[in-house]
Amino acid sequence: MILTVPNLLTFLRMALIPVFASLLFYGNSGWALTVFVIAGISDGIDGFLARKFKQESELGTIIDPIADKLLMTTAFVVLSLPGVMEPVRFLPIPFWVTAAVIGRDVLILTVAGAINIMTGFKGFRPSWLGKLSTFVQVIAVTLVLVAAVSGYSFYLPTVYFIVVLLAVISGIHYIFQVSRLMKEEEEEAKRQRSDL
Repeated sequence: MILTVPNLLTFLRMALIPVFASLLFYGNSGWALTVFVIAGISDGIDGFLARKFKQESELGTIIDPIADKLLMTTAFVVLSLPGVMEPVRFLPIPFWVTAAVIGRDVLILTVAGAINIMTGFKGFRPSWLGKLSTFVQVIAVTLVLVAAVSGYSFYLPTVYFIVVLLAVISGIHYIFQVSRLMKEEEEEAKRQRSDL
């Protein structure tokens, strides 16, 4: 199934990414905040609808996290560019915050790809810490945009610290989780061989 409501919402979220980036780039922070909130709400709704109406699909499980990563990467990169945001204290987002966010995703993709190539293992699953980290990133981008619109940015250093801390911890945790999943799969394979 391709043209399900959850998948259409995911495609909408992907279509909003260049709109969001363009609004930010041309200094329309208020509209960028509105578009980002719409994209965030669509992310929550598509997962709910897929489970509620049993419209989960293989395509959905692939494109949904891709849409999330594209949106978050675009947001952090554009919000890190000098001269894009209005002159507000603690803006733009420091490069080390964006580097930590993108570095975590690169680490996870690299580890998963290397393990898959070497062992054929495919049982990768997102960790709860990874989901928490992504959720905090969404809140962080929203708060950054609110700061750009309102001018109140005193809370941003704390937001940056929490984003980086969770990115680092969730990246390390993911490696240990994959190791555990591989061990469980290996033990299950041994049990099945011994039962034959």
